[in-house]
Amino acid sequence: MKTFVQAVICSIAIGPSQFAAAQTPPASTQPSSIQDRPSSSDRRELTNDQKDIHFIGHVELDLGNDAKVFADDVVVYGDDNRAVATGHVLFAQGENRLSAERAEFNTETRLGTFFNAWGIAAVQPPRQQTRPGQIAAPQMSTNQPTTVYFFGDKIDKLGAKKYRITNGGFSTCVQPTPRWDLHADTVILNLDHYTVLKQAVLAVKGVPMLYVPLMYYPTKSENRATGFLLPTYGQSTIRGHQISNAFFWAIDRSQDATILHDWFSKVGQGVGGEYRYNWGGGSDGNVRTYLLNQHEATYGTSTSGTPTTQPGSRSYEISGSANQLLPGNLHARARVDYWSSIETMQTFHTNIYDASRNQRTVGGNVIGGWGTYTLSGTLDHSEYFYSKTQSILNGGWPRVALTRNERPLLGSPLYFSVGTEFAHLLSDSKTTDANGGVVDTNSSLSRYDFNPQLRYPFKKWQWFTVNSTVSWRDTYYSRSRDPVSGKVVDDDVNRRFFSLQSQLVGPVVSRIWNTPDNGYAEKFKHSVEPVLGITRTSAVDNFDRIVRLDGTDGIVGGTTYVNYGLNNRIYAKRPTTAGGLSTAREIASVELSQTYYTNESAAQYDPRYSTTFTGTEPSHYSPFALSVRVLPTDEVNATVRAEFDSKYKSLRTISASGTYSWTGRVQTTVGWSKKAFIEQLAGFNNKNFLDHYVNTSTNMHTRDNRFGGIYAFNFDVLRSSLLNQRMSGFYNAQCCGIAFEYQTYNFGVGSTIPADHRFFVSFTLAGLGNFSPFNGALSGVPR
Repeated sequence: MKTFVQAVICSIAIGPSQFAAAQTPPASTQPSSIQDRPSSSDRRELTNDQKDIHFIGHVELDLGNDAKVFADDVVVYGDDNRAVATGHVLFAQGENRLSAERAEFNTETRLGTFFNAWGIAAVQPPRQQTRPGQIAAPQMSTNQPTTVYFFGDKIDKLGAKKYRITNGGFSTCVQPTPRWDLHADTVILNLDHYTVLKQAVLAVKGVPMLYVPLMYYPTKSENRATGFLLPTYGQSTIRGHQISNAFFWAIDRSQDATILHDWFSKVGQGVGGEYRYNWGGGSDGNVRTYLLNQHEATYGTSTSGTPTTQPGSRSYEISGSANQLLPGNLHARARVDYWSSIETMQTFHTNIYDASRNQRTVGGNVIGGWGTYTLSGTLDHSEYFYSKTQSILNGGWPRVALTRNERPLLGSPLYFSVGTEFAHLLSDSKTTDANGGVVDTNSSLSRYDFNPQLRYPFKKWQWFTVNSTVSWRDTYYSRSRDPVSGKVVDDDVNRRFFSLQSQLVGPVVSRIWNTPDNGYAEKFKHSVEPVLGITRTSAVDNFDRIVRLDGTDGIVGGTTYVNYGLNNRIYAKRPTTAGGLSTAREIASVELSQTYYTNESAAQYDPRYSTTFTGTEPSHYSPFALSVRVLPTDEVNATVRAEFDSKYKSLRTISASGTYSWTGRVQTTVGWSKKAFIEQLAGFNNKNFLDHYVNTSTNMHTRDNRFGGIYAFNFDVLRSSLLNQRMSGFYNAQCCGIAFEYQTYNFGVGSTIPADHRFFVSFTLAGLGNFSPFNGALSGVPR
């Protein structure tokens, strides 16, 4: 935005400023007076003791420095160095032109007034710096010269670099009838400082589209300059009309900040800021804060159209990340994505990802490597919300791990590694009781873990490989679970067990077909890969006392796990154009697997299956897991994943997705997922907790990017409800464009989030850029 403003405003002043630039050439080359400068006209009259010169007819005056003035009539008054030019006045310098009906100026100072002036100028915007350590400011112009058409009833030159334009404006649409222009009652140009536009109106094809009472712009020569950004407009059912503006502060070459303000006609206003830095060498970061102050408002909820009054509230959001190189081969990272209200989070943001997000996190880590050793320290605070009052907190505060990476042991074919970890694990669950009160269950504890491992790989044959691993694990917990009450108590517990694992792949069987001259592939290859994994863990006598917070704690002792499966893969070797070598790629794969457990309880804690942790009953067998992936061409791909219950012979879950892309102009993605009903199986026998969704997104545009749009929706099949819908479209003319976006949100039965309808509009101006809302609308619309 800053670069765009600089280019445009400088363009408006290009004629007068270049004329002024010729005022003081070196004494050795500058003529002493108008009489001494090259000039021509039909005739010339001298008066006032030959001090005044009247040039008449086809006047051409050479002002030096490649600057000339043309007019029908020019009078130069020698006593006060004043000149008056009338009739088809034209100032020319290089490729720039400034025309006026009449001009009055001082021949020495070049200060004066130009009446009914208009012109064109070719402006080279400042090139964006790419040196390490410098932030790239929001770039609203290109590095190509921009031709600017500018005009005004009157242009007053007030100083060497200061101008006032009355009832004028500019446009980068240089054609007989400009498709857009920015018009203002008064424009104060203060080059190398700031420019102010009063009562400014943006018009497209003569239709006023945006009015701003005051626009304050930087017109410095640097790449990044401090100043106000263009205001933007949006509309929402919940918050009403929205007008946003922001102020950009170019602190120095390596850091900047933006301060923004939003006004909402229904609910109040919000303020925020963003700070960014880039110090080079991998040290960079950004942080954004926002405070939303909403007063009481009335609108319909997502479950009905009945008007509901929502109380006033004040909420905030902080998001950002940072990377920092430290001495001693250490690297630090930090991230924050924290908000105070889930309702505000899901109603304020304009993209579906943020609107549906129910997790807030704060964390960071420091990691370093020295030879075969790696040390890392992590802080992680993650909280998942299921409603305003129900949430689960987990993470580690802190989590320190020291690892000796896998290396050959004493030159043998054995590989040895060891991992150690100390973690203070967070676990805090908040639920509501029958009376609506909040029940807080804190299961946080400290855990010390030591895990040496020895691996032997057998890879003598390509068609058959075996990886065998033996490991020992010793884990200490500062708290334990009472087997009787199920509550977490302050008694420590220690767990030890051995584990032996072998992973076998093969024998691999394959067949190749030659398919000459079929236009699709030269060869096909079908590969069948049997997979067998066997894991044996020693007994864990105190398993019922272990507080299970993650996968490390869910290992069931005294159990043999047998994982078996069959992988089918199909490859195609395709001819390439221009006589290149043929390339082979996987075009389809089908993988089917299942696990057998000697201990039925292990089926409830196996992280390899997505339906394991749904409260299902113990079983010797896991569900069948099916994964199908098809990539027949570069334009088409599809994936199907499903889990089948082996006991009740029923489908547990299934999901499918596919993408089609055509020449980069059309891209369609379709997704489908379903959680099935199984009457006998816990976790699947309550219809209120099932789901069935269809979602799709289509993005298309013409080859020249003149027309295009996006359509996307998410539909709840089970409840016959359209959860959200997005429609975007754009039109780009020769030198301007317009884009719009319409969104609907309805979070369904039981949701306290109001239904919402939103509309946003964005303008695109040739050579300048596009202007759209700050909070994520119109993302993904090509312009």
